[in-house]
Amino acid sequence: MTPAQASSPAAVHVRARGWGWRHGGRKAFAARGLDLDIRPGERVLLLGASGAGKSTVLSGLAGLLGTGDEGEQEGELLLDGAHPAEARGRAGLVLQDPETQVVLARVGDEVAFAAENLSVPREEIWRRVGRALDDVGLDLPLDHPTTALSGGQKQRLALASVLAMEPGLLLLDEPTANLDPEGILEVRDAVVRVLERTGATLVVVEHRVAVWADVVDRVVVLDAGGGVLADGPPGTVLAEGPTRDRLAAAGVWVPGWQPDVGGPLPAGGGEALLSASGLTVARTKRGPAAVEDLGIEVRAAGALSITGPNGAGKSTAALTLGALLRPRAGRLEASAALAGTADGNPFRWRSSELVQRIGTVFQEPEHQFLTATVGDELEFGPRRVSGAPDLRRVTDVAERLRLTHLLKANPFTLSGGEKRRLSVATMLATAPRILILDEPTFGQDAGTWAELVTLLRELIDDGVSVLSVTHDADFIAALGGATLHISGGAGRLVTR
Repeated sequence: MTPAQASSPAAVHVRARGWGWRHGGRKAFAARGLDLDIRPGERVLLLGASGAGKSTVLSGLAGLLGTGDEGEQEGELLLDGAHPAEARGRAGLVLQDPETQVVLARVGDEVAFAAENLSVPREEIWRRVGRALDDVGLDLPLDHPTTALSGGQKQRLALASVLAMEPGLLLLDEPTANLDPEGILEVRDAVVRVLERTGATLVVVEHRVAVWADVVDRVVVLDAGGGVLADGPPGTVLAEGPTRDRLAAAGVWVPGWQPDVGGPLPAGGGEALLSASGLTVARTKRGPAAVEDLGIEVRAAGALSITGPNGAGKSTAALTLGALLRPRAGRLEASAALAGTADGNPFRWRSSELVQRIGTVFQEPEHQFLTATVGDELEFGPRRVSGAPDLRRVTDVAERLRLTHLLKANPFTLSGGEKRRLSVATMLATAPRILILDEPTFGQDAGTWAELVTLLRELIDDGVSVLSVTHDADFIAALGGATLHISGGAGRLVTR
């Protein structure tokens, strides 16, 4: 710790003794048997497999887990000796899904909101707003609409809102998951600058360990069965040896280790399924277009990765190719191999026709949840298509994506990684010929990442076309195929 950290009166002391939490309606505890002591000003990287309880711990520290009606708590979790609910304002949490954290219509108001609730003087609020936006690299007018932001921009906005609070405990849940490579380093460095200025305590959850390993004092790894699997300085916990091997086996992304998913796939050369020509795509009817004059062909048995900086229009282009967002200009045509007896214009298809031909997984998983249980969610699409689900296929998809033990759980109580896998599984259950995925590896540990990649590779072998919006270079390499790089309003196709 720096001298400023060690002496800062604002930094929060965190203590857990046998702490656990079980969500209402769930049999298993989301986190359990946690014993932890984090000194004021300490910087901690919290790791663990998907579903180990990392997000639950952060929510508990932020005082967001509610009363006994919402779940069951055991043990104690304290901030400076008080229950987190009694110390609200001392902790600032950036949620795993920034979409759920944006509440106001304009960027400036959103960043100012939390500081206003803490009764920070008006002049000081706007000084903090400007500094926080500069810190996270969100160079936008204060009156810019929050609805016009990309997922990565919303992630920066959510972080800026919390930084403007200047909390004594900064809690970050996958803060760089949807950012481009340059943005990842910008956000990490912004957090470090704020910590050096305020001396706050940090607890950050991130699957990609290498991003934070050099800027934290300590690594704590949660055991999926409860308690702590490892705890110590990064150089000790992540060093070569038995502990590192145990972490890799538990799904932790230890630096320098990569799951084996097989060699490169052959270049896709199947029949054309979908062709776009002269597409101009935009989220709104007015204002500048995201991408202009986009032309591309989507073929069976191939992978296409869409890359580019945050806010470039990647998700907008994917939604248009998925026939969920009408283009301002140009044509999108389905071949007879994809359309069958239906119209060749995908925008004229009914939802039941679309979902079995082109399945789209949104960037925000919650946007496509429609039922009260995971099992019903997996069966919903097939029921709409054929009236009865293919239970063998649903069971197989659930097993492959490690969802079987969650079939009776409410989708909204899942961890971020589990929600992502469920959103992918719901589309796979309808067996589409084209599968479009927006940030498919978000929130995944190494084990579930490998399962997802292996499954997608098998789909490609079976003739499915997989189109992914992603910043994950390892994922792109594992699937192979072509890359569509979108930047500056234009798309450039790169084949390998």
